[in-house]
Amino acid sequence: MRPSQPPIARNAARLGIALVLVLLGCSDAVSYWQVQRATKILEPAEAPLAFAILGEYASPGAPLAAQVAALGDDRFRAVFYRGGLPGAGWDGSATSSSDGAWDGSETHFTAPRPAASVTSASAGGGEIRVALDTGESLILPRLQRESPTLGAPPPPGAILLFDGVGASGLEEIDGRVDDRGLLVEGATTRRSFGSFRLHVEFRTPFVAQLDGQGRGNSGIYLQGRYEIQILDSFGLPAAPRGAGSLYDQRAPDVNMSFPPLSWQTYDIDFTAARFDDAGHRVAPARVGVVHNGVRIHDDVAIDGPTGHGEAEGPDPAPILFQDHWHPVRFRNLWVLPR
Repeated sequence: MRPSQPPIARNAARLGIALVLVLLGCSDAVSYWQVQRATKILEPAEAPLAFAILGEYASPGAPLAAQVAALGDDRFRAVFYRGGLPGAGWDGSATSSSDGAWDGSETHFTAPRPAASVTSASAGGGEIRVALDTGESLILPRLQRESPTLGAPPPPGAILLFDGVGASGLEEIDGRVDDRGLLVEGATTRRSFGSFRLHVEFRTPFVAQLDGQGRGNSGIYLQGRYEIQILDSFGLPAAPRGAGSLYDQRAPDVNMSFPPLSWQTYDIDFTAARFDDAGHRVAPARVGVVHNGVRIHDDVAIDGPTGHGEAEGPDPAPILFQDHWHPVRFRNLWVLPR
């Protein structure tokens, strides 16, 4: 799907893709109509009271940390990480999860699965209280992490694609802004690029009723060919179609997703594929990605176009910010050609 398509053609493509997915019985397919019917929260102030349960919980020196993700209908899942949060102390071992329901003031979680040192947990009042099988009790405060590259200014020689202050910042990008001055999904750069360094700040909506590909789905198409997935994958394992993935080719080394409605960053180093005079590829494209300050891809080779990407070729091409029916927003975008 090309974000640069005219609205009529784009809508036809949406319907066609949705129909194909239904006919194929794709297990994680989410139709255009499902997405349109779902309630999408774009600002924390618009969220229901239960949204205060969602988030990350950690304390320095504590033996574990937690992420609490929404499941819809005031239900939640707590995921426990040994040593700390992903990218901030987690030892990479298997996680444990536990489901619970909000009773109007807090959420009580059932015994975690698989078996873990946690015997019970409840969240409310800005903290999660955890009982361990050792008899120890933990109180983990709710916190809001922020990417260390949030607000990063463009370095010398970089091209500011969108300054985040409204329509006045659209000289370098073909797109539109919403009533808050944020760039709407479906934009494309006016210039074409070969190799480059790209800074992206994005925010996914809060969509509790859907899961998988139904939550805040978008992507960064490097040269219109290779997609770095954008998705609300908060509280999930790293996956080949999850947030930060090189779509359908490679899962990120760690899922560094923050909760929905958080501003997040991708810092992408892209090296274009090389071709000989006969048009044969002699070296694949390569990419490195830092998600919210943590490296999730380290100069990995890209095995051809991903998803709906354009065919490879020696010519530079625009960067696309995918329109996949979901209200994903962008700000502070810049690119440094190499």
